[in-house]
Amino acid sequence: MKSGTGRTDSKRANTREGDYYIDGNTIRRSEAVPDYRRVRQERIEQEREAEQRRKRRIARRNRERELRMSRSYVFFLSMAVVIFGMFTGVYIKVQSEVTARMRTISNLESQISDLKADNDEAYKKMNTSVDLEEIKRRAMTELGMFYAKEAQIVYYSVGDDDYMNQYGEIPDK
Repeated sequence: MKSGTGRTDSKRANTREGDYYIDGNTIRRSEAVPDYRRVRQERIEQEREAEQRRKRRIARRNRERELRMSRSYVFFLSMAVVIFGMFTGVYIKVQSEVTARMRTISNLESQISDLKADNDEAYKKMNTSVDLEEIKRRAMTELGMFYAKEAQIVYYSVGDDDYMNQYGEIPDK
């Protein structure tokens, strides 16, 4: 470097740009002191690269291992798929049967309600068409029927049974 007097100092002066030093009037390339930060960073980068290469190698081995399937594994997977397919088919069949039966039940219930409505209508029509007084008059006049008298009524007592069997004729009183 030049001093304020215009001379070159004989002392070494390191400059940051290019690591040169000046000795007299010649400039030589320095044998610079290694920059330990840069060396450490280069070493860290090399270790990272080595780690990445190792991971890639392991990943490649795993992919190759995954691509190789033994016959027993392929057979197992095939059987699992077949069994799953069978269960799925059976499930779909059962579901369709349940749906069909529910539809049938619904149709039968609607038919029952229609038949009940028709039956009620026919019963009402029949009750309105029959004249009970006319039947009573014809039975008494034309057929000679009459009401029962008190002496003709026979009462029976039934035991613990809820029905009674008749084994003989009902006696006249």
